[in-house]
Amino acid sequence: MSREADPALLESMITAAAEAAEVTRRIYLSGFEVQRKADRTPVTAADHASEALILERLGQVAAEVPVVAEEEVAAGRIPLVGDEFFLVDPLDGTREFVARRGEFTVNIALIRAGFPVLGVVCAPVDGALFAGNVGLGQAFRTRVGEGGSIAERTPIRVRAVPQHGLTVVSSRSHSTPQTDAYLTAYTVAERVSVGSSLKFCLVAAGEADLYPRLGPTMEWDTAAGHAVLEAAGGQVQAPGGVPLRYGKPGFRNSFFVASGALNPRSLP
Repeated sequence: MSREADPALLESMITAAAEAAEVTRRIYLSGFEVQRKADRTPVTAADHASEALILERLGQVAAEVPVVAEEEVAAGRIPLVGDEFFLVDPLDGTREFVARRGEFTVNIALIRAGFPVLGVVCAPVDGALFAGNVGLGQAFRTRVGEGGSIAERTPIRVRAVPQHGLTVVSSRSHSTPQTDAYLTAYTVAERVSVGSSLKFCLVAAGEADLYPRLGPTMEWDTAAGHAVLEAAGGQVQAPGGVPLRYGKPGFRNSFFVASGALNPRSLP
């Protein structure tokens, strides 16, 4: 797949994410049962319905590209991946979904040579949608209305480091003592707890400066938000200050630090 095809493919990913978000929102509003996967994490009909729709849409536009999707992996259906593959989290923040907090998202990313190059993050409840094309260095935000209508797009970019102190975003459900210890090296003016990949998007949009994650994540949790942030001028570092890569064994991430204009302190 050539880079010339990336803008068209990103548009298809945006459409798929918007449609999946609408399906998810309807289930969220109508009621649902919570089940448990083998690892005891929650799953609902929204996870499955969103993922089925995304898989169908990606198959229509890029059938030759493998798709690593969270619920498919949970069911033992894991494709062989090479230089290029999709990572899909059909409902990032299922705990937020179950707790009736609106901070959950639909995530779709394209990985190429170990790095995210396209990403879409859509929040079903308020319709916020973020997208990024890393190759073009372009990221934007918009809003999806009922029926899948998409509003005017607004470019986003990371902001300069504030002189008065940083705005730090952290996980609402997964904050750790290690995160608190890491932040002692910085002047923090504000700390905001947000669920799902919206943390990456707040940094990308210049509304926050730093997102340290010193706890476990899977690659489908982070790839789409990572792409949006990179396209907006930010970065995501693994321990040792190296870029976070994808296609790792088991699709498990190391700890990482996502940042805007700030050059963050490296994790050991």
